[in-house]
Amino acid sequence: MDLIPSFSVDHTRIVPGIFISREDTVGEASVTTYDIRVTKPNREPAVDVAAMHSLEHVIATFLRNDPDWKNEIIYWGPMGCLTGFYLILKGNRAPREIYDLLLRAFRSVQDTEVVPGATAENCGNYTMHNLAMAKWYAAIFADYLAANAENPAIYEYPKAARLVTEDGRQFFDS
Repeated sequence: MDLIPSFSVDHTRIVPGIFISREDTVGEASVTTYDIRVTKPNREPAVDVAAMHSLEHVIATFLRNDPDWKNEIIYWGPMGCLTGFYLILKGNRAPREIYDLLLRAFRSVQDTEVVPGATAENCGNYTMHNLAMAKWYAAIFADYLAANAENPAIYEYPKAARLVTEDGRQFFDS
């Protein structure tokens, strides 16, 4: 079975940032999946589940209402490991090109007073939200992005070295 591309990223060296996870063509359109990494995997605690859920709602609402970007947004949602989010956009842009959008999105969480769509009619688990913790995580990540705007490490994945034998077997670094 082929190793999927996101498993070729060295999760012991990745830092919070904005990375291209994959680029695809769907029909005649190109789409890009971005890895918006909020914490350091395996070195920092995962984001609290209820806070992650609130961040999903607040930032998805922000992105889908931004006048310059709303028609480019395909998807915003949490990673299963709870260390970040996936953002899927139409087209192909370098991570630096969406930096301002994401900085504004995470900064917008501070101004949020009610989690959008957090009702039984609108959400599959409407009682599992924590806006106060979402604000805390968002502020930390936004401050980190602002302090590291010129740091190439927040835009480029560290790749894991993989030894591949002549018969196609992969050995993973430890």
